[in-house]
Amino acid sequence: MTDPRGVKPAPGPDQPPIPVRLVTFNTHHGVGDDRRHDLPRLAKVLAAADADVICLQEVDRHFGERSEDVDQALLLSRALDVQLAWGPAIDEARPGDAPRRQYGNALLSRLPILVSDVHPLPGSGEPRSALRTLVELDGGALWVTTTHLTTRSAAERAEQVELLAALTTESMATGVLVGDLNAAPDAPELAGLRERFTDAWEVAGEREDQARWRFWQREEGLTHPARAPHARIDQVWVTPGIQVAGARVLDGAGASDHLPLVVDLLVPSGV
Repeated sequence: MTDPRGVKPAPGPDQPPIPVRLVTFNTHHGVGDDRRHDLPRLAKVLAAADADVICLQEVDRHFGERSEDVDQALLLSRALDVQLAWGPAIDEARPGDAPRRQYGNALLSRLPILVSDVHPLPGSGEPRSALRTLVELDGGALWVTTTHLTTRSAAERAEQVELLAALTTESMATGVLVGDLNAAPDAPELAGLRERFTDAWEVAGEREDQARWRFWQREEGLTHPARAPHARIDQVWVTPGIQVAGARVLDGAGASDHLPLVVDLLVPSGV
């Protein structure tokens, strides 16, 4: 409802929270457990999740033969008819007029993307980065930081977590940090996250995973490796005030060596 001047009033404290479905998925550059690069298969898995925001890691853009030198981020955004934010970790020039060779994180959103920036993470070996975005909600907004931490050492992951925690300022009171963290949620090197965020899986109202007959692993949220998951390294962390109605590990249909994780968030309005 608007007042006679056509101005929409700000949401009051009694406004209901805003539902947002979010997916995080390490795509393994579109190569499945059958070793085939199959972007349509990946797009089908993502479409079936019916998410508002999709956070992807290990995405190629004109990277080379392993992904048929295509722009995966652009093709997926077009296939799903959503907006795209891109955060390269590897960004290299190629000869002549060839597109840059890139690899990193992508955010696909059917909600408007208001802000997008990329932050390199410290560490040696394969370059890592964080993609920070602000998406507009109907009556609010949500900061989403997508990342992929190193596999090299816990010490380097701790350095990366310190930078990630610093990216979430007081003005970003409503936010999530998601991605492949290459560590269990209770790992010592993630202590900096636990000071500012809550593990969405642990507080979800409903939980479902792909344990199937492995009853001793039921409701553990394991995502890697896809064929017989035994690690919960793909995670969603939420700031105080965000409720988690449900969390599910999806069937990845063999599209990657990870399984996708979907969370149904209830985001405070007017923030």
